[in-house]
Amino acid sequence: MNGDKMTEEILVKDKEIVVPGETIATGISFLPGKGTYRDNDKITAQRLGIASIEGKVIKLIPLAGKYIPKLKDRVVGRVIDVLMTGWRLEINSPYSAVMTLKDATSEFIPRGADLTQYYSLGDYVVCQIVNVTSQKLIDVSMKGPGLRKLRGGRIVEVNSQKVPRIIGKDGSMVSMVKQATNCNIVVGQNGWIWIDGEPENEVVAVKAIKKIEEDAHLSGLTDKMAAWLEKETGVKVNPEAVPQAEEQTPSEHPHHFGGSQ
Repeated sequence: MNGDKMTEEILVKDKEIVVPGETIATGISFLPGKGTYRDNDKITAQRLGIASIEGKVIKLIPLAGKYIPKLKDRVVGRVIDVLMTGWRLEINSPYSAVMTLKDATSEFIPRGADLTQYYSLGDYVVCQIVNVTSQKLIDVSMKGPGLRKLRGGRIVEVNSQKVPRIIGKDGSMVSMVKQATNCNIVVGQNGWIWIDGEPENEVVAVKAIKKIEEDAHLSGLTDKMAAWLEKETGVKVNPEAVPQAEEQTPSEHPHHFGGSQ
């Protein structure tokens, strides 16, 4: 098409925050992605979010919103009900999840057994989503590497949309927090994060996670966080270091789950 090339223009920078109704680009060659729509020859923001420009496709990364469960996501869940055949979990979502006996353990559990001996109300677990139906019935499993009951430590809640930023590229961001605080950290895709270490180190780790969440839209955040962590802990962290595995067996501390939410 031989349109006027002067009208083909992106009006915002990649990763810039845009507001509903804001024009992100003009020109018929651009394609609206998630969170944007076409208005004649303009691409317009549907909601508050961060502009993501990939070639000619323009989409928005939402800045707010509850976690919507996706198959194979690893999440942190809290037991909210003990059923006849398993447990119901809250997963920081509009939808709760169910963990059946067969998905919870390889052990044989006799009929009529007291299921609270395995998982009781208020227990936190790291599990994987194994089924999502069209009616949003969610099944989770504890069978897999690193999936387990979480003992000790504390839970911090973040916006699930910020989780990729908190993890960082190849795990670089969360690895820095682990290095600096010497804490075990499990990041659930649902925005619940388990932190376990010495109490004073946990406090620093929570502050770091919240700071990353707050500054997720900033460029150069990895270097900024490396400097902040060094100032807070005195530990020089290397953003390029190989990330620690999250699946390590956590050390058990006697203190309780804190509601840092």
